[in-house]
Amino acid sequence: MGREKDVKGEVKAKHKATKLKRLSDYESAGAWGDTIKNNAKLTKSTEKTDNGKSHKKVKTPKTDTLESPSSPRESVEQEPEDDDFTAQKKGMKRKRVKDEPMEGPSHSTATPTSKKKNKRHKQEEESDVEIQNKKSKKRTEKAVKREEGEHPVSKKPKRTKEEIDEARQLKIKKKKEEEEQNRWRWWEEEKYEDGVKWKFLEHNGPYFPPEYQPLPDDVHFYYAGKEVKLSLAAEEVAFFFGQMLDHEYTTKKVFRENFFKDWRKEMTHEERSLIKDLDKCDFGEIHAMHKAKVEARKNMTKEEKLVLKEANQKIVDEYGYCLLDHHKERIGNFKIEPPGLFRGRGEHPKQGMLKKRIQPEDVIINCSKEARIPVPPTGHRWKEVRHDNTVTWLASWTENIQGSIKYIMLNANSKLKGEKDWEKYEVARKLKSCVDDIRNQYMQDLKSKQMGTRQRAVALYFIDKLALRAGNEKEEGETADTVGCCSLRVEHITLHEQLEGSECVVEFDFLGKDSIRYYNKVPVIRKVFKNLKLFLENKQPGDDLFDRLNTAVLNKHLSSLMTGLTAKVFRTYNASITLQQQLKELTNKSDNAAEKLLSYNRANRAVAILCNHQRAPPKTFDQSMANLQAKIDAQKEKLALAKTELKQAKKEAKTKGSSDPKLQTLVERKKAAVKRCEEQLLKLEVQATDREENKQIALGTSKLNYLDPRISVAWCKNVEVPVEKIYNKSQRDKFAWAIDMTEADFEF
Repeated sequence: MGREKDVKGEVKAKHKATKLKRLSDYESAGAWGDTIKNNAKLTKSTEKTDNGKSHKKVKTPKTDTLESPSSPRESVEQEPEDDDFTAQKKGMKRKRVKDEPMEGPSHSTATPTSKKKNKRHKQEEESDVEIQNKKSKKRTEKAVKREEGEHPVSKKPKRTKEEIDEARQLKIKKKKEEEEQNRWRWWEEEKYEDGVKWKFLEHNGPYFPPEYQPLPDDVHFYYAGKEVKLSLAAEEVAFFFGQMLDHEYTTKKVFRENFFKDWRKEMTHEERSLIKDLDKCDFGEIHAMHKAKVEARKNMTKEEKLVLKEANQKIVDEYGYCLLDHHKERIGNFKIEPPGLFRGRGEHPKQGMLKKRIQPEDVIINCSKEARIPVPPTGHRWKEVRHDNTVTWLASWTENIQGSIKYIMLNANSKLKGEKDWEKYEVARKLKSCVDDIRNQYMQDLKSKQMGTRQRAVALYFIDKLALRAGNEKEEGETADTVGCCSLRVEHITLHEQLEGSECVVEFDFLGKDSIRYYNKVPVIRKVFKNLKLFLENKQPGDDLFDRLNTAVLNKHLSSLMTGLTAKVFRTYNASITLQQQLKELTNKSDNAAEKLLSYNRANRAVAILCNHQRAPPKTFDQSMANLQAKIDAQKEKLALAKTELKQAKKEAKTKGSSDPKLQTLVERKKAAVKRCEEQLLKLEVQATDREENKQIALGTSKLNYLDPRISVAWCKNVEVPVEKIYNKSQRDKFAWAIDMTEADFEF
C-alpha cells in the first residue's frame, strides 16, 4: 500500500506541475487566454466527497471553436480539474478509445482502469502542450516580423479607373499584335499568272439544314373546321405558312395566291381534292406552337444557351473554314439556305412561292485535284466535282424561284475577296487618267447622226453624272419592276423646261435595285435635254426610253475605251473621287475628334446620296433622338452651373486678392470644368446632327463596296484620327491590305 501511495503522489505532483505550466501559457496568450479562463470557470468536474462518492457533473454550455488566424481550425481546450475532465472538451464528447469501460457513478483510483486513464490523460496533456508551444512560437515570429517592418500579405489595393483603362488598352494591344503575327499578308506575295486564283483548295462542303420534324400529336391543322392529317411534304409547307401568320406578307393577295399554288403541288391527290380554298384553312395551332418555341428560345437559361453556342461552334469548326494555298481561311456563307416561302423585296411578283430544299444532288463542289473531296451526307452524292482554279467559289447550286446560281464563297477578309477589291479599285483609279477623253467622246456622240449612238451617249452621261446603275435585261414577270439606266421607260422621266429656278430639268422617278425608289430632279445640259425630247417622240409610257441600247452593248463600248471598264467602274470611280474631294473641302485639322468624324460622315453621306443608298428610318429613331436631346439639355444645365461656379470663384479671388494660391487653384479647376462641359456638349450636339442627317441614308453600302479604303486610311493618318473610328473590327479585317500598305500621301 505504501508503494502504491508513493506512485499516486508522484502522478498528482506531475499533474499539478503540468496544470500550472498550461495556465501560464494561456495567460501569455492574451485575449484568447482570458476567454479560455472564463470558459474554464463555467465547467465543473465531478468532485469527490469524504466518503468517496461523487456529485453529478454540471453540463458545460457549448462555446464556438476558437481559431488562430495563423493556423487551421484548432480547438483550444479548457484545463481539466480532474481525471474525468477529458470526457468533456468544449461541451463535446470525446471519442471513447477501444476497450475503454463506460463511466460509472464512481470508481477507485487504485484500479488498473484508473491507471490506464491517467496514462492516456498524460499523453493528451503532453500533446496539448506541444500544440500550445507551436502557437506561441508562431505568435513570437509574427511579433518579430512586425518589429522588423515586415507585414503579412494583404489584399490587393483597388485599382483606379486610369489603371483599369491602361490594362485594357494593353490587353487590346497584345491581341492586335498576335492577330498581326498570325495574319496572312498575301498582298506582299507575288501574284499568280492571269486567271489563276489559287493552287490548293480543300474544304468540307456546305452544311445542310436539318430535315423537317413532323408536328407533335397535340398540334393539328384544320380545314373547314375539321381536323386534317396532312402528308409529310404538305405538312412542311403548311408549317412555313403557319409560322408567318403574324407577318404582313400573309395578308397580301399575290403572296397567298403563289403560296397556295405551290402548296397544292406538294399535296397528295386526296389532299388536293379536299383543300381547295386557303381561306378555309386554319393554321392557328401551328402558329401557336411556333410562337411557343420562339419564346422558349428567348427564355433559355445560360447553361442552355452555352450548350447551343457550343453546338453551333462545332458546326463552324467543321464547315466554316477551308485551306487555301495551305492557309486556313474563313468561309463566308457555308450554310445552305433552308426551305421556306420566298419573300423578295418590295412588291415582288414571286413572293409566296416555295423555296425548295436543296439536296447534295443539286450541288457542284469545287476543290483542287490533290485535295480530299468533301464527303456528302449519308445516302447522297454530289451533282458534280470540279477542279477549277480560275473561279473563287467552293460550291454552287441553282435555286428554283428565279433560276439564279448561288455560291459558297470565302469570307470578306479572305485573300480572294481582298484581291478582288484591290483589283476593282485599281481599275477605277486607271479611269482617272482617261475619264476626260471618254467624256469628250460621249459629248461628241450627242450630235451623232445615228440614233443608237446618241442614246448610248445620253446613257453614259447619266451613268457618269448621276452614278446610275446600268440595269440588266430581265424577262417579263421574272422579278420585281426594278430598272437601271439602260432599261428606263418613258414613264420614269418627266422633262421640265424650267423648274424651281433651273432650266432643262429631268425628273426621275423609278424603282432601282432592291426596290429602292430613285427620285431626283436634275438640271442637265441643253444637248442632253433635246435628245431626251427626241427619244420620247411617238412613244407610250410603257415603252423603253433607250430602245436601241442594252447593257451588253454599253459595256462592250466601254471596254473598247479602256480595258476592264464597265458601267460599275464608273460608279466606283465617281464614289471614290467624290469622297476624296469632299474630305479635302470639309476637314479642318484644328477641329476636335468629334468634328473630324462629322466631316468624314458628311463626305460619306454625299457619296451615299450620289449612289442613292437610302434606307427606311429606324423604328426607334424618334425615341433615340428624344433620349439624345434629353442628354443635351442636361449637359446645358451642367455647363450653366459650371459657369456660375467659375464666376463665383473669380469674384472671391478678386476680392481677397491674388495672394491666396488656393483660390487661384480653385479658379483654374473651375475653368477646366467649364471647358470639359463645353467639349461634352459639343460632342453630343455633333452626334445629334450626324444622326439626324443619316436618318434615311445608308452609309455602310458605299463605304464597303464603292469607296477605295486607302482614301479613308490616308485621311486618318493625315488628320490623326484612329482608323478604328472609321472602320469596325470586321471592316478592318476586310481592308487589312489597305491599312497595311497605305501612306498618308495616298491619292486616288
